[in-house]
Amino acid sequence: MLLTGKTAVLTGASGGIGAAMALALSDAGVRLLLVGRRAEVLQALAARLGAQHQALVADVTTDEGRAAVQHACAALPQGLDLLINNAGVSEFGAFDAQPAAQIENQITTNLLAPMLLTQALLPALRRAPRGLIVNVGSALGSLGYPGYAAYAASKFGLRGFSEALRRELADSAVGVLYLAPRATATAINSERVMALNSALGNATDAPEVVAQALLRQLREERPYLAVGRPERLFARLNALLPGLIDRAIRRQLPTIRRFLSD
Repeated sequence: MLLTGKTAVLTGASGGIGAAMALALSDAGVRLLLVGRRAEVLQALAARLGAQHQALVADVTTDEGRAAVQHACAALPQGLDLLINNAGVSEFGAFDAQPAAQIENQITTNLLAPMLLTQALLPALRRAPRGLIVNVGSALGSLGYPGYAAYAASKFGLRGFSEALRRELADSAVGVLYLAPRATATAINSERVMALNSALGNATDAPEVVAQALLRQLREERPYLAVGRPERLFARLNALLPGLIDRAIRRQLPTIRRFLSD
């Protein structure tokens, strides 16, 4: 897709990855409807990007928030070309000790909200000559990992939703893409998680790396893009030889449990 002149909804725009995506998309010539929950951060970002962009303070996990996004899209003079479902939350912890509210919040934010927002905005996307939906998942949407049972479940679900909807819309002008970042240096990852990744030797990307991957995926219209060569390899091995990955992760369990109990 040629991005110049396109109009996009970007959820989670007040977060670290969202802000980096907003900057990269704006530089590529995309007009943005920036959606997030933190008003001051969102409005500062919109002011930094310029008058052609709009900020909408809304919580897409609620009916009211999604309706606000839908209403704002209906008022866009150029129509809607792109929906980037980027809003997400992550909670690291032992599953049997995780509060029910944390589990529910991860499933709602990471899976149910993007599904329902996509459904609400599909009519607008169908009116574009070419519409694209990007669901921002995770490397853990292909590789279940200790301490992330609920988070992985939500991202596995988002990947499955993306695949099924892409096939359902294959005879239409709307495409569905899935982007899978690996660990990223943003506030979504606590200091404990960053310390765990360091102890295990896991790579951590800057948000700008993910933003550039998004631009590449949009331009090439690649249905699936995973960030990081080792993560892509592990995902493939996990699909083909899950027992091999089981054994590798079991060897990491003593280290993982140390951080789970901190």
